Amino acid sequence: MPTPWGDLALTRFPEDPRARLRAWDASDEYLLRHLAAEDVPLSGTVVVVGDRWGALATALAAHHPTQITDSFLTQEATRANLARAGAETGAVRLLTTQDAPPERIDVLLVRVPRSLALLEDQLLRLAPAVHPGTVVVGTGMVKEIHTSTLRLFERILGPTRTSLAEKKARLIFCTPDPALRRPGNPWPYSYPVPDGLGSVSGRTVVNHAGVFCADRLDIGTRFFLQHLPDTRGARRVVDLGCGNGVVGTAVALADPAAEVLFVDESFQAVASAEATYKANGVPGHAEFRVGDGLAGVPTGSVDVVLNNPPFHSHQATTDETAWRMFTGARRALRPGGELWVIGNRHLGYHMKLRRLFGNSRLVASDPKFVVLRAVKR
Repeated sequence: MPTPWGDLALTRFPEDPRARLRAWDASDEYLLRHLAAEDVPLSGTVVVVGDRWGALATALAAHHPTQITDSFLTQEATRANLARAGAETGAVRLLTTQDAPPERIDVLLVRVPRSLALLEDQLLRLAPAVHPGTVVVGTGMVKEIHTSTLRLFERILGPTRTSLAEKKARLIFCTPDPALRRPGNPWPYSYPVPDGLGSVSGRTVVNHAGVFCADRLDIGTRFFLQHLPDTRGARRVVDLGCGNGVVGTAVALADPAAEVLFVDESFQAVASAEATYKANGVPGHAEFRVGDGLAGVPTGSVDVVLNNPPFHSHQATTDETAWRMFTGARRALRPGGELWVIGNRHLGYHMKLRRLFGNSRLVASDPKFVVLRAVKR
């Protein structure tokens, strides 16, 4: 990635030499050029929010910024990219969206996230640390910045304007207004599960900002809940890519003897899953883990994996995440263990499962979704 201070060699995490997706885009370059061209003072507390793969934090490492991210993969990519760039140990302070932010912010750089809710939550959490002299600059691709995005900056921080577009990227400039009366933070948000969805019907779902379908159950999850396996007799069940944890909570409610592991790479998601589980007073034992799929889970230690894999990585459509989830599940499952997957019909997951497991059975389908079962032989 070209920067005003030299080129950087950056990769995503996990690193794959065959991957064609870059670890930065034109919006990262645009922001860095602006900081250099305008000679923005970076001697105070610099906070970088929403950095996708550590491109901004790595480029600004000499100024000891604080990075705030919802992504475990972003944190790992940042560590690797900082090491590759020869940054000193501890050059960047790594915080998650669940951590307390710095008490004072002099420069706030915001990589606009895909989720407007996550942007709202983060701006509201950061606003008390912003002062009249804080330089606030947002960045994103033109297709990611909408009128609603700008209204959020104006409503929470102060007057906002945008730059001209360059290479389909745009900057957001916001002037903090200390007299602004900010709204209260509505996150996390809770709602009841509709009837007819098994053991979890009528129970409470808790969603932190940025977690998929924050104010209602999505139709895919509803369909999955109607066709979950009978896990009685299964010692260890994994809700892989758990989101708000409603699937794993349904398993725990139906089978209190099961040990359920909730896993997601999103800190917001795992916090939601734990809140959902606790809100329903579920008996039994559960574990909540932020990480890269089933990495770190012992081989052959799992009886059932339940998975609704994402097919987007930020703005890119890709099956890389699903493939990693499937391969991780196969390794972690004991012989005879089962992977249950829900996905859109057009994604062709049955072919991937057959290639990996040697088998794939259709459990249920409707015009949009399929539920598939693969058994480790």
